[in-house]
Amino acid sequence: MPSKRQITEFSDEPAAGNPWVVEPVPTTIELIEYDPTWPAQAKQIGDRLCELLGVRAIRIDHVGSTAVEGLPAKPVIDIDLTVADSADEAGYVNTLQDAGFLLTVREPWWHEHRLFHGGQRPDDRVLPTDGGPATNIHVFGPDSPELIKHVVFRNWLRSSASDRKLYADAKRAAAAAQQENDAVMDYNVRKQAVILEIYDRAFRASGFLS
Repeated sequence: MPSKRQITEFSDEPAAGNPWVVEPVPTTIELIEYDPTWPAQAKQIGDRLCELLGVRAIRIDHVGSTAVEGLPAKPVIDIDLTVADSADEAGYVNTLQDAGFLLTVREPWWHEHRLFHGGQRPDDRVLPTDGGPATNIHVFGPDSPELIKHVVFRNWLRSSASDRKLYADAKRAAAAAQQENDAVMDYNVRKQAVILEIYDRAFRASGFLS
């Protein structure tokens, strides 16, 4: 279990290496209004992961903006997948890739994070063998503070109308400011100050900060 400090701190340290297994390409950020089918899409993905990994899938969480009713979002479902040891790629990578989920990011220095893309992506790069909604699957071990961060942020936005509006406005402004060669990371950077502001209130409301 990560400590409160690990959960509530954010590091500004640069990446310790190149995380990209598949290099990103410039992407047009297109937000759409909340789609009430997103929870069902997330369940479909979760059921598929359980079918593929069995008991190796310790926990599956629908996180990100598509998990918060009323938020605009990119039409891509974010899933946190907890496994016993995300560094043990033999336990899950080939299984997911054979099912059409493409490993795109490997970050051993950041909680052994792995990221898979699946479904019909906006850039048409990833077409899983069995179809399905566009998804990002973030794989962590059970001691990663990111798993708790994501759930705290999601739950707070579900409960706070004012911060849902603040975040929605920040997302729309970040998307509107995109330039020709932007990648998704550029869009995320433009939201960062508002995200940290909301996290502070979320941590206080949930008891991680006083």
